[in-house]
Amino acid sequence: MKFTTTALLAACVPSLAFALVGNGWKFDKAPADGLNDVTFSFNMAKAPHKSGYYFAQQFNFHNVKDVGYTGLQPREDSRGNTIIHAAFSSFQQGTTSKHPNCHNGADGGPGVSCAVDIKGDYRDKYSLVVKNVGGTTWRGTLVNDRTRRPTVVGQWTLPAGAGKIVNGQVGFVEHYKWNDGKPHACNTLPFTEATFYHPTSKTRGARGGKITQVYEYGNCVGKVRFSAKKQAKAYKIRVGF
Repeated sequence: MKFTTTALLAACVPSLAFALVGNGWKFDKAPADGLNDVTFSFNMAKAPHKSGYYFAQQFNFHNVKDVGYTGLQPREDSRGNTIIHAAFSSFQQGTTSKHPNCHNGADGGPGVSCAVDIKGDYRDKYSLVVKNVGGTTWRGTLVNDRTRRPTVVGQWTLPAGAGKIVNGQVGFVEHYKWNDGKPHACNTLPFTEATFYHPTSKTRGARGGKITQVYEYGNCVGKVRFSAKKQAKAYKIRVGF
């Protein structure tokens, strides 16, 4: 999935994806030239252990056009283990990678997609750290906040001249199994729940990271039992039956 934004946090139009829930994120204060890193955290404690949903946050970079995103997807249990799938992708043409978790292309277009599956407890909070590791190269790392165990999701290099992460973008909840071109009744959407935490950053001068709003959009607005409950540092999002 990829959002195209004509005005940040305004009308968000989905591209090649089944639209359900969007969110905005931004830091109250951040350096004008952007962020060296950003961390997006999620909890999927009540999400069914089934493929189909993607919980993600999107970001873009100064001096290049297209976006990146990172997030989590539930998976079926395997041999008694619970499996968590993490993704880290760039849609920017000219992005390159030699990392073993990555391959060329993103949603059928240019860019690079990286992913990893881990054995993990859905009750834990997981953080996806997007960090500059030199020049125009960025690494995505999945961290279990309880155990502090890190797993590199992937690493890619943007074209020359690409800058730091722009302060502010959007995120989404997507049911990608409905991206098959077939008609689907909104009242048959499978249930899921996920908690999206406010973004954080270690960049000097960055503070006050927030999810600014959560909203329904697309063809099933008002038809999928959507709710977004604001918490102290997060939003708990539910959709489906």
